[in-house]
Amino acid sequence: MTAQLLAGQPVAEAVLADVAKRVEALATHGITPGLGTILVGDDGPSAGYVRKKHETCEEVGIRSFHEGVPSEATQDDLLAAVDRFNQDPDVDSYIIQYPLPDGFDFNEALLRMDPDKDADGLHPVNLGRLVLQEPGPIPCTPAGIQAMLIHYGIDIAGREVVVVGRGPTLGRPLSLLLTLKQTGANAAVTVVHTGVKDIGFYTRRAEIVIAAVGVPNFIKPDMITPGAVVLSGGITWKGKRLLADVDESVGEVASWITPRLGGIGPTTVAMLLRNTVQAAERRAGIAA
Repeated sequence: MTAQLLAGQPVAEAVLADVAKRVEALATHGITPGLGTILVGDDGPSAGYVRKKHETCEEVGIRSFHEGVPSEATQDDLLAAVDRFNQDPDVDSYIIQYPLPDGFDFNEALLRMDPDKDADGLHPVNLGRLVLQEPGPIPCTPAGIQAMLIHYGIDIAGREVVVVGRGPTLGRPLSLLLTLKQTGANAAVTVVHTGVKDIGFYTRRAEIVIAAVGVPNFIKPDMITPGAVVLSGGITWKGKRLLADVDESVGEVASWITPRLGGIGPTTVAMLLRNTVQAAERRAGIAA
């Protein structure tokens, strides 16, 4: 069996086309959405992610703003940048690029954010909104994974999904999202992690496996039942090479698989911009 590829770019392009139309509609109300980014330090991959977000903003007509915090700065400097974005009326939503260098407290900065300006959907208020199925920003990578499954016609409702990883930015919110009673969800979700002795026991019975551990090539072919759908949400940089959680040889067993490059990444950026335009629509009093 040779798996079909779950390419992220076509999904991202569809989302961004919708975002661009909504940006045009907001312009008739005199509003241009604004996305802010806070980058602490000069980590290469993080800086690249931030740069890509700003480039994509320009493509769809969203203004972008940036706060750089040097790695030798203090936690108070980071919190001051958060306060500036909270108070800036031109910034509808913003992110604190994760992970932060040693010595900085991401959770404290996250809690300092105005939850209505939380573009990543990770503030506890917004995770609570997700649980209650109330309107609010949905965490971007989980939302991108869901959009990808919907785009390729992969039914989720009632199917057994195993999420490998329980991190606060991906595994945990994804498991919540896919259990909701709504389109593109309503699954039977099991969450396992590296503390589980036999992860393969769970992944081999799953119809859909989503890896979110950040360990290169963690998911091997013998952990997958033939015909399963396999997505890699976690990534690791080895020098300049990006490695996925799912070994590429899994494509010989799975029916669908994300590619090592061009998988979840483009959809994550697209969902960030969707959250931003939704925040601007709320500011304009337009139902999203």
